[in-house]
Amino acid sequence: MTAYQKHTLLLTAGIFAVLIVASAVGWALKLRLAPDRPHSTIDNLNARVKAWWLMVVVIGLALLAGKGGVIVLFAFASFTALREYATLVPTRRADHWVLVLCFFVFIPFQYLLVWIEWYGLYSILIPVYGFLALPTIAVARGDVRNFMQRTATLQWGLMITVYCISHVPALLTLDIPGYAGRNAFLLVFLILIVQASDVLQYVWGKLFGKTKIAPEVSPSKTLEGLVGGVASATLLGASLWWITPFSLAQAALISLILALAGFFGGLVMSAIKRDRGVKDWGTMIEGHGGMLDRLDSVCFSAPIFFHVVRYWWSQ
Repeated sequence: MTAYQKHTLLLTAGIFAVLIVASAVGWALKLRLAPDRPHSTIDNLNARVKAWWLMVVVIGLALLAGKGGVIVLFAFASFTALREYATLVPTRRADHWVLVLCFFVFIPFQYLLVWIEWYGLYSILIPVYGFLALPTIAVARGDVRNFMQRTATLQWGLMITVYCISHVPALLTLDIPGYAGRNAFLLVFLILIVQASDVLQYVWGKLFGKTKIAPEVSPSKTLEGLVGGVASATLLGASLWWITPFSLAQAALISLILALAGFFGGLVMSAIKRDRGVKDWGTMIEGHGGMLDRLDSVCFSAPIFFHVVRYWWSQ
């Protein structure tokens, strides 16, 4: 058995062990504290665990399918996230062709460029050409009412839901000396640290949270939850240094950066939801809301992680 196969086996066994323990704890809590009645905290926990089982299986199947499977998965995630975003932000009839451009030109073209590994173009396609194309198409319709707000809103949505998320599968394209054939571990490392930080912030906040960080934006986020969750995620990342090209100290530092970026990503996306007067972006994933509710932290952390690895480790 090769080192890659051993690492894959250990990582897979660890993930499923955690999910099995979480399922058992949720079942035991429900049986002991609320066997015949609803319990918001326990029911929410169990819904999250069920959703995690589904997401782990889906991501695992995508990884088994190779780079193409991962790109298709995250292209679908971008499409769904942009749809959720577009349904909540203010648009007008004149924005129809702008939305068509976003969904049916920029999403497939961005992921096609990732597929063929054309970094020079996929790194600027949306920040430059999307930035220029969207207001050009919008102004051609002649509707100037709230033009700046509408244009900026859709530009920002395209950046967050497509450009930022596309950096997750782009990790598979990096050429890292001595790390050939193991880039999938980078993707797993990113997702594990960011999502574990979210979960651990929730757990630490429920157990010890008292000091609200931004009560008007996200009432459930506390300083104690943030510190405990970020510290725990950093330790988790350090313990997984063996699946990365990083040293133990580097893995810890990068995990700290990812956890903090994910926290601010979630906070920013929560602010948008509060502005629109909704609790979740959608209802696609039971226990997690919509696709964008699950990827809000990844939107901020993925491009940072990609460029840190590319500039410091990639050839």
